[in-house]
Amino acid sequence: MGGLIPLTDASRRPARFPVVTTAIILANAIVFLLELKGGDAFVLKWSAVPADIFAGHHWITLLTAMFMHASWSHIIGNMIFLWAFGPEIEDAMNPFRYLVFYILGGLVAMLAQAAASPNSTVPNLGASGAIAAVMGAFIVTYPGDEIRSILIIFVFVRITMIPAALLIGFWFLTQLFSAGRIATAQTGGVAYLAHVGGFVFGALTARLFEDTRRLA
Repeated sequence: MGGLIPLTDASRRPARFPVVTTAIILANAIVFLLELKGGDAFVLKWSAVPADIFAGHHWITLLTAMFMHASWSHIIGNMIFLWAFGPEIEDAMNPFRYLVFYILGGLVAMLAQAAASPNSTVPNLGASGAIAAVMGAFIVTYPGDEIRSILIIFVFVRITMIPAALLIGFWFLTQLFSAGRIATAQTGGVAYLAHVGGFVFGALTARLFEDTRRLA
């Protein structure tokens, strides 16, 4: 019916090549190829299962699941969002701080999703929680930037500019509404609570990770 796909920040360009963002995208691509090769056994071994996590087992999967995806559309969509917002946030922090921020955001997001259904045996996977943290940081750091986006309404498609605060704010409200609507019946599918958890983490901690010399 319609949709909105962010492409790039039209208001600024990173002063430095986004090494970490590029490496994260490559890592996700490699892991996805391993998933295709390894099949269900690989997915079950390395995705995060809430019941296991809260039983004290397989904690490493909170990290490994951040680099896994359920389908081609899943990974492509996530990587488009990461490339739209990641380079500017990496530039505002610095590669090391950004990497730590990204991983912590992903871990918080995974735990938020798992906590919603601690007895669930449904595997959780995906980079969207960590990417939500990046988006949370973006709306704090560059709320007035114009985001070049693809707007789709039925058969109508056009490139348009949308303020980051409006685009990301609307996205977050939809995630918050969806999370509240299904919080008591979360059994899989879109990880709305991971999105909310990652976003809140990113928005609250962005200033702690920023490199003031780079922002200046």
